[in-house]
Amino acid sequence: MPLDDDGQVRLQKLLAQSGVASRRKCEELMLDGLVEVDGEVVTRLGTKVDPRTAVVRVEGHRLPPMSPHVYLVLNKPRGVVSTMSDPEGRRTLGDVVADRPERLFHVGRLDTDTSGLILLTNDGDFAHRMAHPSYEVDKTYVAEVEGQVHRGTIKKLLAGVELEDGPVTVSRARLVEGSHGRTDRERSIVELVIHEGRNRIVRRLLDHVGHPVRRLTRTELGPVRLGGLAPGEMRELTRTELGSLLDRAQL
Repeated sequence: MPLDDDGQVRLQKLLAQSGVASRRKCEELMLDGLVEVDGEVVTRLGTKVDPRTAVVRVEGHRLPPMSPHVYLVLNKPRGVVSTMSDPEGRRTLGDVVADRPERLFHVGRLDTDTSGLILLTNDGDFAHRMAHPSYEVDKTYVAEVEGQVHRGTIKKLLAGVELEDGPVTVSRARLVEGSHGRTDRERSIVELVIHEGRNRIVRRLLDHVGHPVRRLTRTELGPVRLGGLAPGEMRELTRTELGSLLDRAQL
């Protein structure tokens, strides 16, 4: 986006080029008092801002700043190690994104035998903040487990479970599917939402309540959903997703 000599751009132009709406509609949003810059409502058309540093909100939603950084969602396949390289020669996240020109960091980790949503970025501050316990967001997992999970087990999970390294708080838990067949062991599919990211926490949690995990997938991370992304596929974070995560990371 071309900037003026003073490094600024008209606010309605920034909004339009960021994909918020047409220039005319963006002007209407400003006149209606629905646009904030650094916490102040801006209604004067022609107001200029620095798109690299200004905290802009439209109807309360954060508009990410203009930045050279990339923010990607990857559906990590099962068997891929959550590192960018591996001295043992195992397949890594670095191998999955080898065709990307950026030097990427992974945000947090997933166990090698766990698939699903992981974020990648070349923004080191963002990666550090999002992985720090102070800024951890809710994580949603879908687990195929051994045995029939009953209502009492769900209540036990929601009441909190004490593991050897401390208690675990489960924000939400529900039984997605249960089955019982002669040719297959009993199994159930459970969805859990937890806040923290201790090592193998979901597997240890479910094992503790008597239901060892067969397969595990992370499907959501805060406002970001895996959706129909196939294993090994990537997409960029949407404007809304990134804005929400930047707010949570206080960036």
